[in-house]
Amino acid sequence: MAILVFRDIVRDFLSLFFPQVCFACDGNLVHGENEICTACLLDLPKTDFHNNIHNEFHQKLVGRLPVKFVLAQFVFNKRGKVQRLLHHLKYRNQPKIGVTLGKVYGYMLKENYQNEFDLIIPVPLHPARQKKRGYNQSMEFAKGLSEIMNIPCSDDLVHRILETETQTKRTKLERWQNVSEVFKIANQDFLKDKRILLVDDVITTGSTLEACAKVILECGIKDISFACIASTK
Repeated sequence: MAILVFRDIVRDFLSLFFPQVCFACDGNLVHGENEICTACLLDLPKTDFHNNIHNEFHQKLVGRLPVKFVLAQFVFNKRGKVQRLLHHLKYRNQPKIGVTLGKVYGYMLKENYQNEFDLIIPVPLHPARQKKRGYNQSMEFAKGLSEIMNIPCSDDLVHRILETETQTKRTKLERWQNVSEVFKIANQDFLKDKRILLVDDVITTGSTLEACAKVILECGIKDISFACIASTK
């Protein structure tokens, strides 16, 4: 107990000189806050997709493939706090943001969705891109979800075999053509009859998720659902 108290005292002392800041607003974090301050967590624009299974993205995707649930934590707005968090997560070496957001969303989903999934799978990065970044941001989000919902996650079952260009400025057709044949399953038998939650950072047209889901569906899974940190309007 004395060691824990001493550790807290040292941490609080160091924070006076090297304060931790919220990656959404740059404000100082207080004791107990990690990566994102409480005020921003409450203020971030939420989608409420988990309370509306027939939400707009579910309606958009269900005609293209048999997706069960389409869940997104936040609404993505250009130059908003969610975009800022995602920028730090993907390009500023802040993987803990993904874990924190996954935990927060996990608490929201746990009551109604914990028994809906057998396995969480992140949309994979190409090995070259992951080596350069040091981690897969979608896997960090998956880790947070997994910890709170008590559902295993794995990033070694689906691989990205082609390195695609960024999707940011592509049309819907170009996005689909860019990812249509880039994923490969490592262990089809393991996935058979499982209920899969496929997770990514942002859903825009759904092309990446759809392409990845199609190769997973070929493994004889029971059903597939999507969860993302953010969705565009």
